[in-house]
Amino acid sequence: QVRLEESGGGLVQAGDSLRLSCAASGRAFSSYTMAWFRQAPGKEREFVSVIAWSGTGTYYKDSLKGRFAISRDNAKNTVYLQMNSLKPEDTAVYYCAANRIGLITTKQGDYDYWGQGTQVTVSS
Repeated sequence: QVRLEESGGGLVQAGDSLRLSCAASGRAFSSYTMAWFRQAPGKEREFVSVIAWSGTGTYYKDSLKGRFAISRDNAKNTVYLQMNSLKPEDTAVYYCAANRIGLITTKQGDYDYWGQGTQVTVSS
């Protein structure tokens, strides 16, 4: 069983930056594809970004390219999401997720493990 724990959320103003972290338990982290999803109030959860086990392959929701950056440190069992130039529409609960077979995918159903989420609120 893998446990994922997000941190780093909070209340910020438009234009600010935040870095989310997701710490994972277990020795197999370095072989997992890791992703971030988010769910805004009243909306369905959506894909944000994904990173391959090696860290060399990344993919983003089109509208977030250039503002968000995903990275990982396999030595620390942690994946990060750097969010810059935040907008009120980025307000959501952000979740990290892990795919244990290394599949690079944007589909929620392909992820085996999920964190509890961290709230990000961006005020205008």
